[in-house]
Amino acid sequence: MNVGEPMTEKRKRERVVAEITTAHLMQLMQEQGRSLDHQQALNFLNEEGRAYLMWKHMMYAGENYIKSVLAQTPSPQPM
Repeated sequence: MNVGEPMTEKRKRERVVAEITTAHLMQLMQEQGRSLDHQQALNFLNEEGRAYLMWKHMMYAGENYIKSVLAQTPSPQPM
């Protein structure tokens, strides 16, 4: 999958993995009219625990999304 390419929707999954790569960071900077090389992107991800903090934010956002969807979905009936 290329950066920015959407994930296909119709596919059975047992897990969802999201990642922010140096390529993502470089593309985001380019979209803002700035440049960032691979080493700078790598440094950015690893400074001050930033990668772990991003992971925590991504997990929190994913969990909140799941909770909101489950709250809107009727509970399945027992068989």
